[in-house]
Amino acid sequence: MQRSRIAVTGASGLIGSALVRSLRADGHHVSRLVRRPARTADEVEWDPARLYVDSAGLVGVDAVVHLAGAGVGERRWNEAYKKEIRDSRVLGTKAIAQAIASLTEPPKVLVCGTALGYYGDTGTRAVDESAPAGEGFLPSVCVEWEAAAAPAEEAGIRVAFARTGLVVAREGGAWGRLFPVFRAGVGGRMGDGRQYWSFISLHDEVAALRHLIDTGSLSGPVNLTAPEPVTNREVTAAMGRVLRRPTLFTVPAPALRLALGDFAQDVLGSQRVLPGRLLESGFAFAFPTIDESIRAAA
Repeated sequence: MQRSRIAVTGASGLIGSALVRSLRADGHHVSRLVRRPARTADEVEWDPARLYVDSAGLVGVDAVVHLAGAGVGERRWNEAYKKEIRDSRVLGTKAIAQAIASLTEPPKVLVCGTALGYYGDTGTRAVDESAPAGEGFLPSVCVEWEAAAAPAEEAGIRVAFARTGLVVAREGGAWGRLFPVFRAGVGGRMGDGRQYWSFISLHDEVAALRHLIDTGSLSGPVNLTAPEPVTNREVTAAMGRVLRRPTLFTVPAPALRLALGDFAQDVLGSQRVLPGRLLESGFAFAFPTIDESIRAAA
């Protein structure tokens, strides 16, 4: 990719900060969208709740990567936090899509980070991008989330939806919480451990986002997940192998429901999702297996 100007929302998050580092290391100019008045030349103010974006700050941008949204695992789910999860994604995407659609010369591509939650609980059934939306809160949010990008699509901007799996990283996200627990020797399976977890290493996540920016033929949904989903039991065993710690403890399903509220059904749910379109487009995973991904993060 030639040196470009790329705007990123969610630039302070786990994935966003890693993406910004990667792009800047290769000489690209990155503008970060911030929810306060801009203080530096590389910042652009926005307020997704008010559908406000300082569009002048996006003039000349070649691509936008939209990763902002309230963390699904940050707090116990109740109705108020579920509304925050939904609004932060739907309103944020609508704000960005409208802003770039209004530009005289809009960016060539909008990469909108969404989630494998689109598919709901797939059990042991493997699914790819051709599968329909599932049922429940997260699938309904994902449907609205992706639909909110319509103004950009209608303006002729290529829009790719990066449906991301569980990112294996020690710096944050779900795995950021797992590493200390397993290093302490008190990690173990969750529930019966039979539920599938579709994961991706942080390195491959960033590489895949950059692949979506660069590959002009990719639009619509693209699953960002490693090619070999594994069960929670297999994750537990792999964490024990890589970290050389015992994995004798378990977290019973009732305890998860008490601690996490409605989010527990997603932790205990099963998602066996395959990266069909990513592989078809020629993307090569650096860390395709769970052991490799954990080792890269450890």
